Amino acid sequence: MPKFAAGVVKFQRDVYPRNAELFERLAKGQSPEALFITCSDSRIELGMLTQSEPGDLFVVRNAGNIVPPHDTTTGATTAAIEFAVGALKVPHIVICGHTDCGAAKGAMAPEKLDSLPHVRDWLVHMRAAIDITRELGSHLNEHDMMLMLLEQNVLLQMAHLRTHPAVALALAKGVLQIHGWVYDIADGEVYAWDDDVKDFQPVSRRYAAQVAKYLDTAHEHSHAHAHS
Repeated sequence: MPKFAAGVVKFQRDVYPRNAELFERLAKGQSPEALFITCSDSRIELGMLTQSEPGDLFVVRNAGNIVPPHDTTTGATTAAIEFAVGALKVPHIVICGHTDCGAAKGAMAPEKLDSLPHVRDWLVHMRAAIDITRELGSHLNEHDMMLMLLEQNVLLQMAHLRTHPAVALALAKGVLQIHGWVYDIADGEVYAWDDDVKDFQPVSRRYAAQVAKYLDTAHEHSHAHAHS
């Protein structure tokens, strides 16, 4: 805990004053560009991974980056999705899985989770992904089978997401896009689902045109700023 307290002191002393304008704006409200649903795993640091700033992402984290299918039960994930889409009007939702995921490993061996009954029950929301992986990936080695489960789980949670009324409405109106990502912790690569080729592609390839356009705009902006 002293490490975190010292971090807050450093933030207040060094970081906050440098970004005073940003925090002044954020104190008045938020308008995030995306709802980011990812795993609670401590190795995922979204600011570092996406190079985003405070105010950019509305974040939901839970074991296994799971979205329960919509029903009459109110849970934290369901409420956060409804708020992000219905009230904040986020134009993008990203579901991001990751390698070496303890939740995915647990879902493959639920008999080992008797001492963690809530975890075991929560991971039932991965069931279809497990069934697909066991049947279609039975010939794969353990590493590739786990990668297939991570990808299938992201696709399954994207499908669950579409059952939420606020999401279904925003998709029907054409004001929302859903993205599926898998982050490889070992090499820093992020793979994104490409609906055109029905496969996961490196983010640099999947979003190549958008990234190029964004960098051009950013370059023009900094160039104009330098001359003003």
